[in-house]
Parts: sequence; structure tokens; C-alpha cells
Amino acid sequence: MASLSTEPRGTAALLVNTTGQYLLHLRDANKPHICDPGTWSIPGGGREGEESCRQAVERELLEETGLRVPLEPLTIVDAHGPTGDKGQIQVYVGAWDGDDNTLPCPEGIMFRWFDAETTAWLTMCPWTAEVIALHQRTAPVPAPRSPSSPARAGGSRARLNAIGVHLYLEREDGRILLGRRHPDVAFAGNQFHALAGHLETENAVAGLVREAEEEAGLVIAPEDLELVHTVHMLDEGGDGQPRLGLFFRARTWSGTPEVREPDKCLEWVWVDPTALPEPIVAYTRNAIEAIGRGVAYSELGWT
Repeated sequence: MASLSTEPRGTAALLVNTTGQYLLHLRDANKPHICDPGTWSIPGGGREGEESCRQAVERELLEETGLRVPLEPLTIVDAHGPTGDKGQIQVYVGAWDGDDNTLPCPEGIMFRWFDAETTAWLTMCPWTAEVIALHQRTAPVPAPRSPSSPARAGGSRARLNAIGVHLYLEREDGRILLGRRHPDVAFAGNQFHALAGHLETENAVAGLVREAEEEAGLVIAPEDLELVHTVHMLDEGGDGQPRLGLFFRARTWSGTPEVREPDKCLEWVWVDPTALPEPIVAYTRNAIEAIGRGVAYSELGWT
């Protein structure tokens, strides 16, 4: 076994389903310091501190997808960092048969399943294309998780809850802030939605402060946020991703909402909470109406 000092600094996880498709991640194209921007790649990241490669890839996979999947070493590939520096990536392979639409995506644009033939037509990260070609030649696919995994409420097997933070921003005239999402986004295209995002390695308040600045240029002090509603939902008729949505009201803020991520949001609008625009994300409507009634908690999709 390699010592920590000689293990590659980078790690990545190639997930394969039983139909032979690969789970690919579309990377940001315009953010600074992004490796292989705008390409399809696989989840992963660098080792932190005294982590081993296995510890790092398991942490990165959990942070980026919410998944804990048995992984086996596949190969080591050469790669280049955002500044052109050379390095190596330890790639692992694992099996997962879930729905790509249920995965949180706190980094990058989206996750999608693709067969090997389709990857030839995608803008691929070079080393990821190399990994898929190797896997096609060797195909060391671990067995998928047993279907006898313990069941949970709603009929789904054990799944981690994705946690999202949402901003309930209300002006003095009573109007609240909503954004109209870009039609090409993976979730709720062309629908109205609160300013929101998934948590990274951070607390909920810090995550919302970050999202407000990144998405709309708003500056909010953590102490000016108060939790006003929590919605616990289960997607896809009770057989999808369990999600916990936290809605925070900002007592005060600075800045005027501006579209800072035009690939995700087309516009910000101030609306009357008693006359919400259509189409609007269902759980966002539910939360806004509950906040108006002074209700602190609601559930959607659970049977």
C-alpha cells in the first residue's frame, strides 16, 4: 500500500449502473480556478490534510452527490490543474442504479447518465474519457447494492436527505423576491423559485449567505437571518430523493438583486405573496403560503 505522501493528491469516482451507463457531472464553465471547465467529468476532488485517497473520494462523493457507494480502485491517470500544473488522480469505480434527477448538485451544473457511445459526442474532460475507455476494455463493475436494503417511509430504500437553504426576502411593501429559472436547468426549468442552493461543507446560515451573494449580489449578515419555515418532502410519488428545505427570512440586507448566474436564473422579480406567479415550484408555493399563515413546518410527498 502506498504511503500518504506518495498517493496521488486527486481522487475521483466512476459510477456505473447495471445497464452500463456512466454517471457524468457537467462542470462549471465560467467560475475561476475550475479544472477542465465546461466539460463532462466524474465527481471527485483533492485529498485534504492527512486523508488517504479512499477517505478523500468517499468524502467528495458524499459532498457532491449525497451518496455512499462501495468503491474499488480502478486506475491512476495524469491530469492538469486549473493553472496547468500536472498531477495524478486515483480513480475508483462503484455501482449505483439510482435516478440522476434526484441527486443534489452543490457544485457544477448537473449529473446525467450516459452510455459509452454517447460520450464520444460530448465535450469530455480528457482524463475522464481515458477512464471510461479503460473501463470499457476491462469492465470491473462491482455488484449493485442488494435490493434487500432496508426500506424507509414512502417505500424508498435508505437514502440520505438533501438539504437546501432558501431566502424569504420581503420588502417594506410586502412583496417578496422570486427568480425565474433558466429553461435549460435540470430542476424546475422556466419556473419561479426562491433564491436557494444546496449546502456544501458549511452550516445552513453560512450557506444561504454565500448563495445570496453568488446568485444575486445580496449581502446579508448571518445574525440577520431567522428560520421561518421547514418543509420535508419526498420526490417522485414517494420513491425518490428525500429533501429538507429550510426557509430563512432576512431582517435586513444590502444590495439590489441582480442576475449573476444567467445560466441558472433569467430574472429576479418582486411579487405579491398572495398572488404568486405561474409556473412556480410546488414546494416553494407551499412554504410561502405556510409562512403567511405562521406555520413553521410542513411535509410533501410522504404517505
